Amino acid sequence: MDKKTRIRSAAGAGLAAIFLLAGGCSSANKPTPENFTKTLNAYYQDHNDCLFPQGHTFPYEVAPGPTAKVEKPQMDSLTDEGLLTRLEDRDMHVDRYTLNAAGQRFAPRFCYGHREVTGIVSFTPPGPRNGFTETTVTYQYSMHEVPVWANTDGVKAAFPALAKSLGNTPTDQATLATVGAGWQVPQ
Repeated sequence: MDKKTRIRSAAGAGLAAIFLLAGGCSSANKPTPENFTKTLNAYYQDHNDCLFPQGHTFPYEVAPGPTAKVEKPQMDSLTDEGLLTRLEDRDMHVDRYTLNAAGQRFAPRFCYGHREVTGIVSFTPPGPRNGFTETTVTYQYSMHEVPVWANTDGVKAAFPALAKSLGNTPTDQATLATVGAGWQVPQ
């Protein structure tokens, strides 16, 4: 093989490698249900759904007032499931909730599992937003690794978002973005 043939052969192999790599990258950037499902499942594998996304500091007090109508039933449902202990302080007119041994496993956020995307319902046409190509994906999911306490009627009644997540074929939306390295959930 002469020198020109070797150079052409090497250049051809190099161009073929570039096209293969570019083709592989571009397939991950395509707006397909498979790519969206893969991206969302990878994200949710490390991101649990929690009753209190910001967490609570314990002991936690609920005083009479507008927030008590929501907070008291929530905290009482966790007390009924053996995660908290309630002490009524009649002098200060508050209910004080403390963690017991079971509650310490789940505090301060009380996470109740992670999502697994089971299907893509729809997505918006990808377009430039915030310096990225973005789309909004509507998806169906099921919950995995759900603790027993989260699947009780009292906790579901006190936490409607949890009840929705544990229902039959729940749906939700997520924004996905790409900058050329596949789809991602923006942080």
